[in-house]
Amino acid sequence: MVLLSLTASHRELDLDALERLSTGSASVGRTVVSSCEPVQGAVVISTCNRFELYLDVDAPLDGDGVRHATRHVARLVAEASGVTPETAAESFTVRTGSEVPTHLFSVASGLDSMVVGEREIAGQVKRSLQVSRSEGTTSKTLELLFQTASRTSKRVGAHTTLGSTGRSLVKLGLDLAGESLPDWRVVRTVLIGTGSYAGASVAALRQRGSEDLRVYSQSGRAALFAESHDVVALDGDREALVEALAEADLVVSVSGARGRRTVASLGGGSGDAAEGGARGPEASIEYVLDAAAVARARLRAAARTGDEAEGRALVVLDLALHRDVDPGVADVEGVLLYDLQALKAHAPATARAVVDHARAIVRDAAREFEEHQVGREADAAVVALLDEAEERARTEIDAAVDRLRDELRERGEVDALGRPAEPDEADVEAISRDVRKRVHAALHDRITAVRAEAVARARAAERDVVSAAEAEAARAADDQHVR
Repeated sequence: MVLLSLTASHRELDLDALERLSTGSASVGRTVVSSCEPVQGAVVISTCNRFELYLDVDAPLDGDGVRHATRHVARLVAEASGVTPETAAESFTVRTGSEVPTHLFSVASGLDSMVVGEREIAGQVKRSLQVSRSEGTTSKTLELLFQTASRTSKRVGAHTTLGSTGRSLVKLGLDLAGESLPDWRVVRTVLIGTGSYAGASVAALRQRGSEDLRVYSQSGRAALFAESHDVVALDGDREALVEALAEADLVVSVSGARGRRTVASLGGGSGDAAEGGARGPEASIEYVLDAAAVARARLRAAARTGDEAEGRALVVLDLALHRDVDPGVADVEGVLLYDLQALKAHAPATARAVVDHARAIVRDAAREFEEHQVGREADAAVVALLDEAEERARTEIDAAVDRLRDELRERGEVDALGRPAEPDEADVEAISRDVRKRVHAALHDRITAVRAEAVARARAAERDVVSAAEAEAARAADDQHVR
């Protein structure tokens, strides 16, 4: 088994490119496993600022194998997301061998996040594995990899201050929004979406003293979310949303529903896409909150309150990767829009010593995982030796029992019924114990040597794969530079 990962995040791509790439992320894991025989398992992490695939491949991967697997997966991603295969292939950073756990453990620990140290990613990594389980696309190796990632994240949280120094995207957004809002105790908030970020938003708002919270959902889940979080549910029609916006100070949009709503599913299109000009996958997707709705809400608020509404800003936080909010909302008078690009620009730096400590924990965990995996590679050879030793021990035990039987008969010993005596159970156990002790003592040096040879072969194979992948990446970079 070989681990292979293809990753794209805010570090390598702008969020527009990442949004397009991850549009079809929900189906990629199932498609890869069902269409590529060597792939035994796949886990997909798709969050507001990353799209990553982790694959368990049942085949030796040399440089050609890595390139073939990468091209195949990139083609599947392209088909699901609507980008070209070339764009998909160029967007991913490919990792193999020990690079895979090191990267995943860093991600799960918040070290690779837009806001370093944010804790939501740990839950997202855990949920990614749960989704893979439910779809039947995980494997034993990926189970161990992701469970170890979760344990490493907890270890980083327990032994460093990374989690306390890093703010989540939700908290960072609320910090920025708070600069333009009245006292949190009187802020009226409309929450769009009912996922994990919605729950985190409710908790963060309540920590600030905000209680006037209303939730809107296109999918009809607002009532259930409202009941479980003690907030007010809005009707699912657009008019109810506009009415709530007219009274709101803050909108927090976290649904990500735009990435799941295509022209086909809407029965038509709007804007440029409907009028003949699909510019790409994002052009065929409807915004959850458009500029027209916000403008109507602002006019309605002004009609009710006059000059007071003109001086009161409406702050909109769009925390969804697949933008919930039309960027044109920023042009509506009196509206401040913060999206992920804006939050990225305001993300705070984290103390270097804290980050270094966390990275050391990640490196140790990755090394332990690698040693465990390499040990598994050596186990087959060791098991073969143990099987051979057991066969030899049985042969020697049988021979020793036969000799004892012959000795008993030579002495003329008989049992209670007058039959030739047989070695009793205690004698057989003593013979078995002595033989196995001697055989396994002689086997120890051979096991040590075989394990060392297997480990050396596994490490050499991994170095070859990594070197080939690095060489290919360098050639690709040179080709790109020449073009």
